[in-house]
Order: sequence, then structure tokens, then C-alpha cells
Amino acid sequence: MVEKTLAIIKPDAIKKKHVGKIMQRIEDEGFKISGLRMLHLTKEEAKGFYIIHKEKNFYESLTDFMSSGEIVIMVLEREEAVSHWRRVMGATDPALAAPGTLRQMFGFSIERNAVHGSDSPTTAEWEINYFYKEEEQ
Repeated sequence: MVEKTLAIIKPDAIKKKHVGKIMQRIEDEGFKISGLRMLHLTKEEAKGFYIIHKEKNFYESLTDFMSSGEIVIMVLEREEAVSHWRRVMGATDPALAAPGTLRQMFGFSIERNAVHGSDSPTTAEWEINYFYKEEEQ
């Protein structure tokens, strides 16, 4: 069954000019990119997107980072999109990510780990709707 997930290329990866390599990997993994946009989140938009982490100690630094520069947001489609994208990304901490995963190759720290991906189909739906109107998906 084809499903959708949200992927974000974070400010650190954009500043280091890794966008093309990451997008090539997305295509190589069989994803269809059905939504694509570059934007610069405001602090309030970042806070809204990461509201689930509001009570965690990293919330302020995460939202500061995610509003510090441009990001690329994508809607990705394929069978088992959520779980497949999470395998391609690797562990949140680049130091623990498997060799060949995006975070291992391009990440710097737990927060500055190059890419974001939805953690479940339910989260994917909410995250996609945060950035895209239904007709844009």
C-alpha cells in the first residue's frame, strides 16, 4: 500500500550544500516526491510544528535551529513510506546511525542531523497538513 510521509532537509544540510545528494538518495530509494517547497520558518512556525516536544528541554534550541535558515519540505510517497524513510535517515544521533544512512553521512549532532521524517502514518498526516493544503499533496 502506497503511503505518504513528510521529509525535511534541515538548515545544517542546506548550509553545507547537501540538498542535491539527499534528493538523489530519495529518488534512488524509490520515493515519488509529490510535494516540494523551500522555506524559512519563523520561530512561531517552528514552535507550532514541534509542539509535541513543548515540554522537553530541547524544544527552544530545536525551534531556534529550525528557524535559523532555509529548509526543504517534501511529501514523499511509496510503499511503507514512513518506515522506509526512517531507515534511510538512520538513528536520530548521527554517532549511532548505521553506515550509509543520511544522518550518519551528513549529520553533526542529535539536533543538527540533516533530515527530519515523520515517525508514524498518523504523524505524517498531521505534519503534511501543517505545510500543505490537501490539493497540494
